[in-house]
Amino acid sequence: MTDAVVAGGGLAGLVATRHLADAGLDVTLFERDQKVGGRVQSDREDGFVLDRGFQVLFPSYPAARRELDLDALSLRGFKPGATLVRPGERTTLSDPLRDPGALLATVLNRDVTIGDKLRILRLRRELARTSLDDLDGADDMDIVEYLDRRGFSERFRERFIAPFYGGITLDRSLSSSAFVFAYTFKMLSTSRATVPAEGMGAVTAQLAESAREAGATIEAGTTVEAVEPAGDSPADGAVVETTSETIETAAAVVATDPPTGQELTGVESIPTVARGCVTQYFSLPTTQHLAGSERLLLNVADARPNQVAVLSAVAPEYAPEGKRLLSATFLGEQSATDEQLAEEVRAALGSWFPENNFADLELLRTDRIPFAQLSQQPGFRGQWPAVDAPEGAVYLAGEYTDWSAIQGALDSGREAAEAARADIDGR
Repeated sequence: MTDAVVAGGGLAGLVATRHLADAGLDVTLFERDQKVGGRVQSDREDGFVLDRGFQVLFPSYPAARRELDLDALSLRGFKPGATLVRPGERTTLSDPLRDPGALLATVLNRDVTIGDKLRILRLRRELARTSLDDLDGADDMDIVEYLDRRGFSERFRERFIAPFYGGITLDRSLSSSAFVFAYTFKMLSTSRATVPAEGMGAVTAQLAESAREAGATIEAGTTVEAVEPAGDSPADGAVVETTSETIETAAAVVATDPPTGQELTGVESIPTVARGCVTQYFSLPTTQHLAGSERLLLNVADARPNQVAVLSAVAPEYAPEGKRLLSATFLGEQSATDEQLAEEVRAALGSWFPENNFADLELLRTDRIPFAQLSQQPGFRGQWPAVDAPEGAVYLAGEYTDWSAIQGALDSGREAAEAARADIDGR
């Protein structure tokens, strides 16, 4: 009998594997795809670094600081705040406490009232004094109600929060749980949104390498078809069936995508309702300078696209010499063709930057991601399952045991490993 088997090689599965191996256990991870990482992957194409959809890492996430060697990732950060764009107009809204150079532009920004700017500072102070554990109280309301209670105007919601948090929650209506807003706002108050110099896939590569160094075995291209507890007690172990063998193990950790996790374990409380998005990547010659592109470009006029990120302005390593790399993200699944969406991006950029010529804007790739993030409606924190929800010696590792973010995935992997190890040690 082997000590532990992990099904699924996303962030949660890799963290669980590393922790189990660090404890001296014989552990094997099986991933059905040819590469581990799930959605957190990067490809190199003609000198460009293309992540699987637009993603960022908040280095202030507690789990990121605990599980990752952040220095080794060579993180590149967006400037705080955002550049708000609409046809013929661009304005800056930033955090003057961390970005004093943008103080005057932020004060003069007419998209947000002076009253709302003062409320932002008060909210920043409030959340700085609030522990992460106490943020669970925000889960009983949506983002709109949370902001209303603090006196923010509808104008502020529509012109900044809707596009900004539309990008974070993939929900421009702000119907998501206020927990997500409060947590990420607190994180962004102390650090920038970042990407590794070598792409988000560097996070996956680091976790996989550390798991192997701890002694774990990672087998990509192998599907786990069934996971069953060998008895009612965790002491009885579990049986895992792959496409090639049946394995008796002391503990089985299911770290697959949510629908597969529900199918393998029978835990019906695993959430499967998701939000999707479409991200397109473009190349543009460096002769075309896009003012304000060190920040996210938020579309305050409409969601076509919701936001544009000039990734190479933040991380020059993302593009070859003489080229810029842009990503444009549309929220939800899109029926339009890739080229139709690209034409919308060209039209939007041309209206935001009329001084520029976008004739050489070249579409590099379109990522359609129907399952980009779990839907997180108010109350979800009390509805999603715990890591030990399955019967016997079977455990869950995935953002669906915590919340749908890199923080949730990393933390869940550690918690699943600790639960499995405690039961193994207690035999």
